[in-house]
Amino acid sequence: MYAMYFVAIGSLAALLFAAGMSARVKKQPGGNEKMLFISAAVRKGANAYLKRQYTGVAAFFAVVFFILLLMGFGGLLGFFTPFAFLTGGFFSALSGFIGMRIATIANCRTAQSASDSLNRGLRVAFSAGCVMGFTVVGLGLLDLAGWYFILNAVFRSLPEGQRIAEITSNMLTFGMGASCMALFARVGGGIFTKAADVGTDLVGKVEAGIPEDDPRNPAVIADNVGDNVGDVAGMGADLYESYVGSIVSTGALAVAAGLGAVGVAVPMTLAALGVFASIIGTFFVRTREDASQKSLLRALRTGTYISAGLIAIAAFFVIRLLIPQQLGVYGAVLSGLAAGVLIGAISEYYTSDHYRPTKKLAASSETGAGTVIISGLSLGMLSTVAPVAIVGASVLISYYCSGGVTSFAQGLYGVGVSAVGMLSTLGITLATDAYGPVADNAGGIAEMAQMPPDVRLRTDALDSLGNTTAATGKGFAIGSAALTALALIASYVEKIKMTAPELSLDLSVTNPKVLTGLLIGGVLPFLFAALTMEAVGKSAQSIVREVRRQFRTITGLMEGKAEPDYAACVDMCAISAQKGMLAPAMIAVVVPVVSGLLLGPEGVAGLLAGNTVTGFMLAVMMANAGGAWDNAKKYIEAGALGGKGGAAHKAAVVGDTVGDPFKDTSGPSINILIKLTSMVSIVFAALVTAVHLL
Repeated sequence: MYAMYFVAIGSLAALLFAAGMSARVKKQPGGNEKMLFISAAVRKGANAYLKRQYTGVAAFFAVVFFILLLMGFGGLLGFFTPFAFLTGGFFSALSGFIGMRIATIANCRTAQSASDSLNRGLRVAFSAGCVMGFTVVGLGLLDLAGWYFILNAVFRSLPEGQRIAEITSNMLTFGMGASCMALFARVGGGIFTKAADVGTDLVGKVEAGIPEDDPRNPAVIADNVGDNVGDVAGMGADLYESYVGSIVSTGALAVAAGLGAVGVAVPMTLAALGVFASIIGTFFVRTREDASQKSLLRALRTGTYISAGLIAIAAFFVIRLLIPQQLGVYGAVLSGLAAGVLIGAISEYYTSDHYRPTKKLAASSETGAGTVIISGLSLGMLSTVAPVAIVGASVLISYYCSGGVTSFAQGLYGVGVSAVGMLSTLGITLATDAYGPVADNAGGIAEMAQMPPDVRLRTDALDSLGNTTAATGKGFAIGSAALTALALIASYVEKIKMTAPELSLDLSVTNPKVLTGLLIGGVLPFLFAALTMEAVGKSAQSIVREVRRQFRTITGLMEGKAEPDYAACVDMCAISAQKGMLAPAMIAVVVPVVSGLLLGPEGVAGLLAGNTVTGFMLAVMMANAGGAWDNAKKYIEAGALGGKGGAAHKAAVVGDTVGDPFKDTSGPSINILIKLTSMVSIVFAALVTAVHLL
């Protein structure tokens, strides 16, 4: 119980640090009147979109809450389960909103600071990223600690083993709420941002031959709004659910492993320690004015590596204090930390223009857009090999270090702990990721406000770095999703055994129900990616037509003598995003429930396994291919292969338009799909078993 007070302190420390970083950002000068006007327009558009999105999502949450309430009255769920679902969704949404809010305040301030020096621009953008990162972990720990104290008080009369089982069972449900909100935020925001981005590039860069973020482009404000609603608000909600999901699933496995309250306290304490390690790491992020891309990346990496090192040391004492009889679990923590660092390094290698794969991809643009597409797909597919090997090794190391040889349940607990270890430094890891969209927006403001060319050069350097950190962040999120999903599958099986101990489970692949479930789960990520890609394509087509119409009909627009109708493109993107996010989100909720009712618990177990395997690889492929296409374009824009406006550049822009929905819509959303299907399956496990025991 005392460990939970430390978790509450960690939550408070994270939120206070986020507040301090927010105050630091707001103190920075915002630039001239035009810069402030553009920033306000982006903020207004982002707020309007989120208001529309949250209104629609609220209706979905009300329906699911009512269904869970009915199941609770029917004895299939605990009384607190529906309310935990709501708090999970609320805090997930709040995390994204706060991150988006500070990002839209920091964009003009980053541009203004970049006019002074590269290091100042980096510090402002990174401080804004810190607000996002530490808000996510602070609210996550607040939700965890709050529910733990409430449920512990409610069930205080029960024996410890039964009490902790009730606590973890109820807490799993707010993971489902967080996952639902994250999926809507990621998919909706991803459709918005990439429809605007693709429409802006295809008409502005390729057809009209005007620079990126040129104020004459009618979709340029929508593009900047999209960076915030997709890459900040959506990402914040996404990683919030990854964070709490890994912790609550590991807590559930602690109960199954017979480790009781102390076993549950371990992942939460590690997460709280990660807050303090991440805070220390942020003070090491700085660079000099003439820094290269490699030096900029090293500046951000220094902070994350120091944080990881501190956790590696502190975790030993946590394990020794709380579960001294299970010291091998420390190996699982180290395994998760190492896997996170290695997956980030692999993503960096395949997406940064400092390395051969992206340079080779850029060179393929000299022979046209077709070869850029072929080379990018090849790069993405090849990039899946190392992450699969890393995650596989982490699973085996974690399992056997934690006592899997003698106890299957304890081995699975170790796998869950490794996922928590990977995410323990999320505060600073997410800060390096969220920094990217702020730098991207700063570059847009510098262009639209016609700031001196050296300012745009600095913001472009920060933006290119942001593409790499975003790619590594996505790899990190996807890797943690795979480990968390394995823990959730184990939690699902344990839930079935607890709910219906008389039910005999045959989980062998020769069981037709398991095999059918594997096939359904295997195709789910492809169906999901197809729907999200199609939504981006349709939305982008409407933006392309609108931009062409304005170029054609607004007299003096191309000469800079007339203002485009920015609001029209923002509104079109918002409407398209709301429509496009429904079908992908619904299949993640409906398919596991329907499959369970038709195939039973064994079919669902197969579905979760198939969904995890194909989803993990498809997500890695799409994220890395998309990141490489984007940086190949920026590599050419920096002066390689003829620079901006040449044939190679136009071909690379086409590759980037394909990569945009890959890396910012479909790819990062798949990791939520993996976990949400598991969470939904766990919550509806009692209903599925009740139907099949009739």
